[in-house]
Amino acid sequence: MVQLPIMTHLDHRLHEHLQSLDAQGLLRSIVQTKPLAKGRIEVEGKQYLNLSGNDYLGLGSDAALLREFYANLTSDNDCRLFALGSGASRLMTGSSAAYQQLEDSLARLYGKERALVFNSGWQLNTGVLSAIIRKDDFVLADRLCHASLIDGLRLTGAKVIRYPHLDYEKLEKLLRQHCGPSRMVFIVTESIFSMDGDCADLPALAALRHKYGAVLYVDEAHAVGVRGERGLGLAEEQDVLDQIDLLIGTFGKALAGQGAFVVGSRLLCDFLVNTARSLIFTTALPPICIHWLNFVLQKIVTMTDERLRLTELADQLRTRLHQLGLVTGGSSQIVPVMIGDSAQAVAVAEQLQGQGWWVNAVRPPTVPPNTARLRLSLSATMNSTQLDGLPEQILARIKP
Repeated sequence: MVQLPIMTHLDHRLHEHLQSLDAQGLLRSIVQTKPLAKGRIEVEGKQYLNLSGNDYLGLGSDAALLREFYANLTSDNDCRLFALGSGASRLMTGSSAAYQQLEDSLARLYGKERALVFNSGWQLNTGVLSAIIRKDDFVLADRLCHASLIDGLRLTGAKVIRYPHLDYEKLEKLLRQHCGPSRMVFIVTESIFSMDGDCADLPALAALRHKYGAVLYVDEAHAVGVRGERGLGLAEEQDVLDQIDLLIGTFGKALAGQGAFVVGSRLLCDFLVNTARSLIFTTALPPICIHWLNFVLQKIVTMTDERLRLTELADQLRTRLHQLGLVTGGSSQIVPVMIGDSAQAVAVAEQLQGQGWWVNAVRPPTVPPNTARLRLSLSATMNSTQLDGLPEQILARIKP
């Protein structure tokens, strides 16, 4: 028997897996896009309304804002503020005064002792959770927590129970069962859930934290910038900023930047600097990224009108979808329309793209089996006219 080369065996395995994904309507590919104004993008020379992005305030495609930012790069300025690489990890020589300015600003805004910036939300959640949670701890996580939270929890080796989505009665039963003086218990949740667009009841979670002595970990990735009076997220809106032990935010969505942050106690951040592997063993963000975040953070706190406009737009779209009998969910700028079957969700999305709406189907494993959906993600730069006819077009393309 002739043994095939190792790479041939590997190629065969990969090919079979991709064929299986294709047969299930789950095959994905990368599409090149170009951002345009007013919530639009260009794909292969054609323009669409972008309903699949996370640029919730439209800052990433705001040409005037970008020109204002780059106007700081002058002959009188230190162009190293705009350098494209940091050259080292933060614990070596990759940090800077600009990093410190950003973390100080975040801590001040959130009323916390300290903030710590990571390179991405994924790196933050995997690094922080695996650092603070030990194998003998116990974790209760909302069943619909997103992938980086789940992967971070897997790295801990701790016992994890994923309680039914937003079911705080069940959560309390689990807390009564597992809390005790010799065991540390963590509650882990998103604030706005990334695929369903609905919101956690953070005051209820804070009350359970206090009652049972648990540690509350809240990921505000999809709420920072778009909720709260100053755009600090759902915790600000629900007035529980001082009752969350670890509050997580990202820069890559409403702030149109790169990176993520945790705000909490000075002791916590000192601990993470010494234990979070995804912070210690990675090159720091480039100076231009930090410079942009310091610039845009000042804008975000004043964008009350944009936040109101985004909320109104989402409410109008969700109301019309409900009127047509379409199964929707959420209470945020993320408006999911449930389809169920993955192949049908892909087909409907492609037909809507043909009408000028850039809509993508969200399929397993991103969402549970048989819950494929259209995830309509809105931006404050859009207007209701751009969405005219979309609910009716969706209804017309869903098979009875």
